[in-house]
Amino acid sequence: MATAANGRKRSSSPAVRTIAGAIALALTLTACGSRRSDDQPVEVSVIGGPAALGDPSRESLSPASRLLLDATAEGLVRFDAAGGIEPGLAERWIVIDDGKSVIFRLRDAEWPDGETITADDVVTILRRAIARGSRNPLLPYLSAIDEIVAMTPQVIEVRLSRPRPDILKLFAQPELAILARRGGSGPFRIERDRGPGILLRPAFDPVRSPDDEPEEPKPEEFVRLRGERAALAIARFAGKQIDLVEGGTIADWPILAQAPIEPINLRVDAPNGLFGLAVANRNGFLADPLGRGALAMAIDRAAVTAAFRENWPAAETVLPAQLDSAAPPTVPGWASVAPQDRLATAQARVALYKQVHGPVMLRIALPAGSGGTLLYGRLAASLGQIGIGAVRVGMRDAADLRLVDAVAPYDSARWYLRTACQPCGGDAARLIEAARDAPTLRARADRLAEADAALAADVAFIPLAQPLRWSLVAERLRAWTPNARAFHPLNHLRGVPN
Repeated sequence: MATAANGRKRSSSPAVRTIAGAIALALTLTACGSRRSDDQPVEVSVIGGPAALGDPSRESLSPASRLLLDATAEGLVRFDAAGGIEPGLAERWIVIDDGKSVIFRLRDAEWPDGETITADDVVTILRRAIARGSRNPLLPYLSAIDEIVAMTPQVIEVRLSRPRPDILKLFAQPELAILARRGGSGPFRIERDRGPGILLRPAFDPVRSPDDEPEEPKPEEFVRLRGERAALAIARFAGKQIDLVEGGTIADWPILAQAPIEPINLRVDAPNGLFGLAVANRNGFLADPLGRGALAMAIDRAAVTAAFRENWPAAETVLPAQLDSAAPPTVPGWASVAPQDRLATAQARVALYKQVHGPVMLRIALPAGSGGTLLYGRLAASLGQIGIGAVRVGMRDAADLRLVDAVAPYDSARWYLRTACQPCGGDAARLIEAARDAPTLRARADRLAEADAALAADVAFIPLAQPLRWSLVAERLRAWTPNARAFHPLNHLRGVPN
């Protein structure tokens, strides 16, 4: 495998060669021109499905749809460019009652039809999002919410059964945006036009005096958003048709080496989250923690990460840091075996099993795309060294090992442990749930530490690294900032024009 001038690995696999041909054709058709000027709408492509304004309490959202929801229907609070918390519909808030109550004061805001957004409106929508039966993916982490009430037309109280210091980061997620049938409060509105994707127009801010006439937004203040395949999005960016590509993962990373992308335009997030293999089938060789530990010892993490990006750090623990646990991340027992002895130890365990039960073949569920192919090659090579065969299957197929590549929505050990438990042993599962129901922060921290230790002993999850997320960013987007959420709001892209 050769190395490109920009440091990314070049691949000669048939899949990548096919993609490279598509990119070359797209570049021929678009003809690389000059850089897009700063007086045009910002063109954004998100890798994945199309952008559509969906209700997260009823359906799963594509990456493009999450960005669209955040842009058109902000929550009580929202993320800024750096991943911090900034006001959304709530202009200010206060935490009282030893962390068991959060009071939000709403700013003046309007629905798209001009009607005022009231506390009752917001309460109704939030109650639907946390109701039993909701399909909102954040629902398992909102169980501490006892009640959401409107205290006045502009004041809302969120009452908690137990303290949750991280509650604001959950309220900032697009899945808790305040969306009604008539739309949301902005900061953008959907503009009807015949162009590709969805054109977003800056929303009028009613905080200004009613006597002031709203100014017509400038063309560069508009954003056009679409969701599409990675190869097409990369080709559009290389052809200077668009300003931003979002949603890049390892699945499409190898394509970048085939496109004429300048290093200054490739931006990489190293977000908090999980990247590793969940043990999805606990039968046969995977029925015993010793067998699962053999897999964890056999995988050459340095080879896996180096195949994608130099200096992408590997991981051996589920928790990246102590977070809200009472103890530092638990180092699993298999990791205490000296690196030079791990391969021999794993080979011995596999050989002993095969003497009684015969060959071992494992199904590994990986994402489609050249990145999944590259990852499969590294994993299969590692398992082959200890005498285990591997076959690649789709992410929705029955599997023995399943890739988990997820960004943490908030910084709690419980998210990591629950996400890694797919499934896990009874002790670990029980302690994870006990942490959820703990009455105090101290008791919660103790249960999380115990659950981390139990999960490590169970070897229910094989950590490989932290997630890798990438974007292609035009120089005109001066405010784009890498952050721990790998989420870049559309109203924080341009900064102040020159």
